[in-house]
Amino acid sequence: MTFEDRADAGRQLAQKMGDYAGKQDVLLFALPRGGVVVGAEVAKTLGLPLGVIVTRKIGAPEHDEYAIGALAETGETIWNEAERFAHDQEVLNKIVDKETKEAERRVKKFRDGKPLPDMRGKTAVIIDDGVATGLTIRAAVAAARHQHASKIVLAVSHGAHGSLAALRKETDEVIALEEPVFYEAVGQFYKTFPQTSDDEVVELLKP
Repeated sequence: MTFEDRADAGRQLAQKMGDYAGKQDVLLFALPRGGVVVGAEVAKTLGLPLGVIVTRKIGAPEHDEYAIGALAETGETIWNEAERFAHDQEVLNKIVDKETKEAERRVKKFRDGKPLPDMRGKTAVIIDDGVATGLTIRAAVAAARHQHASKIVLAVSHGAHGSLAALRKETDEVIALEEPVFYEAVGQFYKTFPQTSDDEVVELLKP
């Protein structure tokens, strides 16, 4: 399955999420930036407000696009442990410091610096535009757990089969339209896959 763009993916994903429509005990969160475009369409269809959980990929020192870990705004850090200890720890600490600052900047930009809400008694639905390694999603799950979510649901248009299988062990439910075994990159499933800007995210998060 190939989606026209993230908005198309969000509309199709929302069709599988009717059980959550209009429920006051459901909190929708997207991962910025691209996940917010998907999440905005889901929120519109389900009649629920959309928030964000800010996570940051921790890239390998010699190739920052290759994720070896991820951190959440609430302080949790998730690692591919084998990859983590294959690198200089002092260099990795500097990368973590840099990404922590960027997470703080995004919280300020997207949520006026307000902390995530307490999620006791709530279902946290986490939305993204795809899952490759699953590290950033795992960080978001850790953040929802930190906020005491009673139930955690992952909703994505597509994701690598192995990554989603692992995430099913860490969440209460995974909703995905496609789960290919051979998975190269999130963008391969979109005809149009532009960068999403901070300003677009801010606009999409408006009530």
